[in-house]
Amino acid sequence: MAKRESADLVIVGAGTIGGWASVFARAAGVDRVIVIERDLVGLGASSRAAGMVRAQGGSPDTVRLGSWSIAFYQGQAERYGTDSGFVARGYVILAATAADERAALERIEMQRATGLDARWVDADEVRRLIPSMAGGAAFRGGSFVPSDGWVDPPRNVRAYSLAMQGHGVHVREGVTFTGLRTRAGRTGRRVVTGVETTAGTIATPRVLLTGGPALQAVAKVAGARAWVGYARHQVVVTEPSEALHVSTTAMAFDIGAGIYWRPEEGGFLWGMSNPDEEPGPGRAIDWPYLRTMERRLHRLVPATVGLGIKKAWAATIEYTPDHLPLSGPLVMRDGTEVDGASIASACGHGMMWGPAVSRIAIDLMLDGRTEVVEHAERLRMDRFDTEGRSPYVDPVALPFPVKVDE
Repeated sequence: MAKRESADLVIVGAGTIGGWASVFARAAGVDRVIVIERDLVGLGASSRAAGMVRAQGGSPDTVRLGSWSIAFYQGQAERYGTDSGFVARGYVILAATAADERAALERIEMQRATGLDARWVDADEVRRLIPSMAGGAAFRGGSFVPSDGWVDPPRNVRAYSLAMQGHGVHVREGVTFTGLRTRAGRTGRRVVTGVETTAGTIATPRVLLTGGPALQAVAKVAGARAWVGYARHQVVVTEPSEALHVSTTAMAFDIGAGIYWRPEEGGFLWGMSNPDEEPGPGRAIDWPYLRTMERRLHRLVPATVGLGIKKAWAATIEYTPDHLPLSGPLVMRDGTEVDGASIASACGHGMMWGPAVSRIAIDLMLDGRTEVVEHAERLRMDRFDTEGRSPYVDPVALPFPVKVDE
């Protein structure tokens, strides 16, 4: 017989968003928090990420999202007695053309006005920051923020798992979300009364839907439409090489080509997505595209030529057409909200914005406001029109597809 239990908050999904949101909720005074996960904690995108964390967003609020998350990572050890392995080494977003340079200088002006220590670095300084970079005219320079860095994704899963345990969060692995239970409210809107799962019903007045690449399906089960797509993302780790200067080098993002890299295991970890392929799950490595991007890496970082591939994997990454996260109330297809139901996703920026998006979701759920960003309303799921168009966009992102299939 299926069990029936109760909670003050049920969170669907035990990835980075769901994990940290459950910890924030308990710290804010929510008594009984249950997290349901169809697989195992952290088994999905959270453990397959590249771990890049930057505050170099393309708008004031995405700068705030990254800055808040970096400050959170830096304070984890003191707060939780564990951490996600954050390393602040600095991040160069390369400018290859005059147009790239103009965009970078405009972006830096906005970022500095938002309080970020961003500056322009010319080609010579890029080579000092990243000694393995190519000479010649392959790039003009780039924007640089010294506090950007990376986390270790498996260690992040361990960190939020231990924090969940320490805060008394109840985890139900191998349990799938199958629907919401609601009743009619006094305002005419539906009100959450429970969550249906493969293990039975959980009575609750609040639910937070997460799910990363599965979020569209999760929203559909709840009766809503989330403009979230999913695409293949590929990550490669080269064999070690002293020529890469991994103990001192900064990270880099070739924003025009859509390839980034950072130190990992004595070599370079680099990753990319193909914006021209049909959206869909990352079931296998696309070797021809990987080799094409590898040649681009070789041109920019000649020290990677001849290095073997230590490991490579394809993962599924979620995205929105405007490259912004989702955080706020669950809005149904008819435009009405469901009282007590919320949704949250970093939308392809799990390690980078995940903690901040989780914090915003819990703030809005409990207090109706947040101090993490100035315009939380721009993160709502109903910012998209019926064709998936949004009035906002963050230009500093991997070149994900803009198409989102249902």
